Amino acid sequence: MADLKEIRGTRVEKLDADPTTTGYNSQLFYNSVSGTFKVNKPGTTADGVWVSGGNMNTGRFYFAGSGTQTSSIVAGGERVGESPAQQTETELYDGTSWTEVNDFNTNRQAHASAGANSSSALAIAGYSVSANTTNCELWDGTNWTEVNNINTARRYLGGNGIATSAIAFGGGTFPPNYRSEAESWDGTNWTEVGDLNTARYSVGGSGASNTDALCFDGNTGSTVSICESWNGTSWTEVGDLNTGRGAKGTGNSSLSIAFGGAPSSAATEAWDGTAWTETNDMSTGREGVAASGTQTAALASGGSPSSPQSNLTTTEEWNISDIITSTLTAS
Repeated sequence: MADLKEIRGTRVEKLDADPTTTGYNSQLFYNSVSGTFKVNKPGTTADGVWVSGGNMNTGRFYFAGSGTQTSSIVAGGERVGESPAQQTETELYDGTSWTEVNDFNTNRQAHASAGANSSSALAIAGYSVSANTTNCELWDGTNWTEVNNINTARRYLGGNGIATSAIAFGGGTFPPNYRSEAESWDGTNWTEVGDLNTARYSVGGSGASNTDALCFDGNTGSTVSICESWNGTSWTEVGDLNTGRGAKGTGNSSLSIAFGGAPSSAATEAWDGTAWTETNDMSTGREGVAASGTQTAALASGGSPSSPQSNLTTTEEWNISDIITSTLTAS
């Protein structure tokens, strides 16, 4: 019978500590301290864990974030106990702490956003005081400037991309009027493009540009777990989430994560381009959370318990190790 060296060209190494370099990926080894055989593998989207980050200065929910885990921006949102409830505050995250900067021109909640980092972002539509808005604002690292409006006013819509190449989709107006429209942003104007297959509001989204997106979750009168992928021309239904709940998320059409939602959900799911897999939960369950970052280094900011609602400042960071070590057991 062939041994490991004949099959793989290497013998089982005896080590006194688990290796932490990628050179040991997919390699069997023996840990002499624990007395166990182990194997390393590269970390995947589903292997991430949440850890605490710095708290925001102003707690709020149903707002939007964009950027990276270490260069993120959030703005607007809703606050319990204030009139109007819709906010204008903007904060930047540097990977450790939040800093208050210049406010929105138009207070709003339930809007969408797009942006590569904390110096370039786009805020899209939403609800302002007493009506849905078409208003869009562009962040240049110092100030928000009003730019061309989206064509269809709505709130609880999804959006993603960067400040010069974004897409917004779904959403709703009330009394119940679920939207299927998608609009593409080229840095100057919004253009109506192919509709979603299923009209819905309270959707989550992820994607890198106006030609790469996922629209997931939502509400059509009741919560749905539908997921659709956008290729720049049309939307295609793909694998559903395991639990529909109005989650938010980040990533792209090949690799994404979705997290949070109602009621007071801490659930996290990872998308591998084919299916969603339940993975490690957030520490704090909440709806209306702001999402930014990537599928391997994400940020979940703010939100609220479902009942009673409150203005959370909580921030959690999602990270994936380069190496995951597993202990082999006898079967």
